[in-house]
Amino acid sequence: MELEGKTVLVCNCERTMDLDGKGLAKACGAAGTADPNTQLCRAQIDNFRTALAAGRPLLVACTQESPLFDEVAREEAPEVAVTYANIRERAGWSEEGSKALPKMAALLAEAALTIPETTTVTMRSEGVCLVYGRDETAIEAARQLAGRLDVTVLLSEPDDIVPPRVMDVPIFAGTIVAAKGHLGAFEIVVDGYAPLVVSSRGRLAFEAPRDGAASTCDLILDLTGGAPLFPGAERRDGYFRPNPGNPAAVQRALFQLADMVGEFEKPRYVDFHADLCAHSRSRKTGCTRCLDVCPTSAIRPDGDAVAIDPFVCGGCGSCHSICPTGAASYALPPATVLLERLRTLLTTFVKAGGRRPVLLVHDGRRGEETIALMAHYGRGLPANVLPFAVNEVTQIGFDFLSAAFAYGAAQVAVLVGPGKTGELDALAAQASLVETVMVGLGFGSGRIDVMTEADPEAIERALYERSEAVEPPRQGSFLPMGGKRSIIRLALDHLHAVAPEPVDLLPLPPQAPFGAVKVDTEGCTLCLACVGSCPTGALQDNPDRPELRFQEDACVQCGLCKVTCPEQVITLEPRLNFTAAAREALVVKSEEPFHCVRCGKPFGTRSSIDRIVARLAEKHWMFQDASAIDRIKMCGDCRVIAQFEVGDHPFATTPRPVPRTTEDYLREREIEEAQARVRAGRGGNGRAD
Repeated sequence: MELEGKTVLVCNCERTMDLDGKGLAKACGAAGTADPNTQLCRAQIDNFRTALAAGRPLLVACTQESPLFDEVAREEAPEVAVTYANIRERAGWSEEGSKALPKMAALLAEAALTIPETTTVTMRSEGVCLVYGRDETAIEAARQLAGRLDVTVLLSEPDDIVPPRVMDVPIFAGTIVAAKGHLGAFEIVVDGYAPLVVSSRGRLAFEAPRDGAASTCDLILDLTGGAPLFPGAERRDGYFRPNPGNPAAVQRALFQLADMVGEFEKPRYVDFHADLCAHSRSRKTGCTRCLDVCPTSAIRPDGDAVAIDPFVCGGCGSCHSICPTGAASYALPPATVLLERLRTLLTTFVKAGGRRPVLLVHDGRRGEETIALMAHYGRGLPANVLPFAVNEVTQIGFDFLSAAFAYGAAQVAVLVGPGKTGELDALAAQASLVETVMVGLGFGSGRIDVMTEADPEAIERALYERSEAVEPPRQGSFLPMGGKRSIIRLALDHLHAVAPEPVDLLPLPPQAPFGAVKVDTEGCTLCLACVGSCPTGALQDNPDRPELRFQEDACVQCGLCKVTCPEQVITLEPRLNFTAAAREALVVKSEEPFHCVRCGKPFGTRSSIDRIVARLAEKHWMFQDASAIDRIKMCGDCRVIAQFEVGDHPFATTPRPVPRTTEDYLREREIEEAQARVRAGRGGNGRAD
């Protein structure tokens, strides 16, 4: 059958799955029929070759034998794109496999979508490796790597270590007190740095230590067993930290390190748009959500925005999950592509006759393994549990979860690996916020479950218990278009339209990225500093008159207006406003402008000018005469002119000296010479008499 321009090949894996080819094609809305193969990877491999020869992209409903299919494709039709979908462990191998046709159709429809490639960054390693340890384990590891890498050993507080018979690797003492960087560009600072004494006899001895020694390297093998050198150490490329007491773990690290020379491509996990960032304005700090949750410290303040180091970023996606504006947008894949996958999966499932879909969000490593274990050794997934693979479960946020319910999911279960439990703050906050919205609209609680269990049997049991628990919202069909806020608004509008209790105003907890700005209009002077600080345009002015406006659906509750307001008259009110007024720029305060007493041009507000005049006339010695008060009532241009029209103005200085020229000096000389001749003539006449 043909689906999204791809030829789909399905196989019932030696009849271990109930697979109705005609029904599957109809459920997918595909052209043609899906004639199931029985052993596509072996006896019917020629069917795969025939499909390759047609030259169209292929979608093969088998992942177990993908290496074999890739090998055949490389040999016979390398130009043909081949992708894969797993309908066996995810759907067919289940005690409810006979009811899994809608799920199989949904999985194939989702897999048929084209996913764009993600941009990458390049890291280069020359093989300079630092082995950091405490004892002989570090020296032995360095020796194993010496044939492939340029190795140096740094021993922190070494005990009695027998000197090696041959010094085949350089050994130093010291403790790393600061470290930064990534694969190919690590920088360290070492205290207690000391070279080895070459005449060490009974034990390793070192020269006099010094602090603050700095060095660089491409790779770090940390065998100290102490605290990691970096936050989120397991996500730091080029930094290996196996348990030194586990020889197998050390050997695995050495095996990986031996090949870490050359250029390496790394996905650029996050696309960052600084113009949308609400971090800061005019040195006032507003939103710090991404800074608070980043596990690798890849994010730092950078003026009015933040900066994300793509080389340090570990790809957890927490910044995307919690960013209120969409400035940090996950790119593996882009959010709109991820939501289109979600929409395709859920709408196809429901159209094919599926009921009460439960979305099981998981990563591509631990999640796939857990699902496979359930399929091979347990009951398998329930027929209405739809597995949805993402790069990292921590990347999903309010936009994804709200869209999932708007597209008809009854519940969302997020399968979290044991190693991710320390990175769940952003996900937990977003899940709690969506739960608040669902409860407030009358859909009830318990719609989202973050599953941290490690036991596949416990996960399987929980999924069967939840599979028929609640009814889903009526399914929406909107396209996931626009930015993050636009997608959220589409999802919320649909949920509000189908809600059992469609309230207009829904209070939200503090730190929610939706809400209103409350202004004490009595204290507001319409200085409009809040308008200048607002990063989203929620606060607006009127170019024709002194006026403050507010558009609620653009507000992200960053708090910049609150910390910028010189009068401290702004407060934040987290809430969701479903009325049409939320999309309008409503007037918060408006006043008549004050007109210049000299030229009549409007400037400022009448109340502000009157307040300034009254206060200065009462308390300031420079404004005790009428002319000084009048200058306050003038516009900026007229004020300057009036200042220089007064005779004794405060900026007056001594008269400027007249420039002297050569003619002046010559004229003065002529005058002096004439005066001398006159005096000489008078003296001569006196002697003659």
